[in-house]
Amino acid sequence: MRENAECILNSEYYTVGLDSLNTAKTLATIEGSTALRRILNISDMVRSHARLRPQAVGTLDSRRSLTFKEWDHRASGLAKGLMAQGLQVGERVAVLAFNCIEWMEIYVALARAGLVAVPLNFRLTAPELLYIMQDAQVTAVIAGHELQPHTEEVRHQLPLKACVVFGEPPASGWLAYEEVVNTAYTDKDWPEVSPQSLCALMYTSGTTGKPKGALRSHEASTLVAYATAMEMGFTRQDKGLLVMPLCHANSLYFANTFIHLGACVVVDDSSSFNPESLLKNLAQHHITFTSLVPTHYIMVLGLPNEVKARYALESVARLLISSAPASERLKRDIMTLFENGSLYELYGSTEAGWVTLLRPEDQITKLGSVGREWAGSGPIKLLDDNRQEVADGEVGELFSCTPYAFEGYWQSPQKTAEAFHGAWVSVGDMAKRDADGYIWLIDRKSNMIISGGENIYPSEVENVLASHPDVQEVAVVGVPHPKWGESVLAAVVLKEGASAQSEVLQDFCSKRLAGYKRPRQFVFLQTQDMPRTATGKIVHRHLRQKFIDAFEPADVT
Repeated sequence: MRENAECILNSEYYTVGLDSLNTAKTLATIEGSTALRRILNISDMVRSHARLRPQAVGTLDSRRSLTFKEWDHRASGLAKGLMAQGLQVGERVAVLAFNCIEWMEIYVALARAGLVAVPLNFRLTAPELLYIMQDAQVTAVIAGHELQPHTEEVRHQLPLKACVVFGEPPASGWLAYEEVVNTAYTDKDWPEVSPQSLCALMYTSGTTGKPKGALRSHEASTLVAYATAMEMGFTRQDKGLLVMPLCHANSLYFANTFIHLGACVVVDDSSSFNPESLLKNLAQHHITFTSLVPTHYIMVLGLPNEVKARYALESVARLLISSAPASERLKRDIMTLFENGSLYELYGSTEAGWVTLLRPEDQITKLGSVGREWAGSGPIKLLDDNRQEVADGEVGELFSCTPYAFEGYWQSPQKTAEAFHGAWVSVGDMAKRDADGYIWLIDRKSNMIISGGENIYPSEVENVLASHPDVQEVAVVGVPHPKWGESVLAAVVLKEGASAQSEVLQDFCSKRLAGYKRPRQFVFLQTQDMPRTATGKIVHRHLRQKFIDAFEPADVT
């Protein structure tokens, strides 16, 4: 698929023959141990830290902590226990759980056994879980006890070799996690796992249809960890707090980074996001980094001043905001609360990994941009429908060229071919580039509204409405119109105590948007009514379906 891929780096063309590269990375064996002339995965790194710093705490949640030695031992027992159930190298293992320390053990154990993790979104229904598990052809499932009933509904429809549950005594047909972890092992039990082997089959959030399985290799996961440490300046002394779901690429990539460095990973295992609990964790554990979405920051900043003042936040040195646009006011308020914290904004995807980074010095001067390419990546291409590059300032489909992109979609060569343009990969986002080389996301190609032949990008309308002082959150979708094809509908969440009505927002938009871009209808919702992915992104497709019959065509002007 990507043989002899070309990426433009430093204005020169470098042609990389992947066959030659893989040959150069061929594993050697010395006295039964894999030689280290290759890229190491998270299993290798936990084992290394266990040897060099056995008593250092590697990971923890609210219930327990693990030194690197303990982490390495428990991961080995779990790996051997799964192998004892008949699982073979390369088979897929579904994992369904809320955030907890077990995720850290499971990811390392699966890497050690040469198994492929299929992390499942805990918000999915039983039919949705069944679709992914059947599509991935999983042969085992590991579930937290709270979510075990969801998989119990579907497991009999799958050829599973093992079902493992943690947190409570197992039901009939299930194995107790701790018993599997306590399986005896020797250091010669482990299969050889190459950097090119798959470590995860990660299903996209499905904002545009059925979820697709993105194939991630150990090599790509390690390279994204190295790039993250290099660009954001992480070291072994850092301590990261993972709030985003561990079934999602964001937390997984940052976990990989800290594992490679030997830094401590703290897992926020709250049942739901609590802004004061977040501040408590940051202060209690002397956290130096966390990644949150704008809604999280808004909730934290909304706490009473006396509550925020209770917690010492001086240790927080870096913060990430991603997954949705953030206003200047929000960014300034974040930087005021975390006075020692450098703020980063990131754009990426499960498929491409990290794509762009808006660095701390650009947060205000390039407000609204997602930044520039990560160091070590090729230049972004913005292409029209004919796959020709567009000029700066014009909108095109964003194709990135990263050294840690995915290997393609599981059992879907057509979708894989559509995603790649040579070595460049796209997930359907539309963007433009300014004269300074900064990238500005416009919208997802699939979210675009066409009204009277005019293209309308919802994010442009959303950014205008989000700047109104009464608006906390907004999502814009197209609904059918008998004359224009589609018209614009805005779903709005007002700030607490705000009372802006449709007429006020219409007038606000009339001064800032062309007539064809302005919403013709406004629907006011509560925050919990917005359909979201596990990372907090609003699913426009679901909103559109919800409102498609809400207005009679005769009432639409």
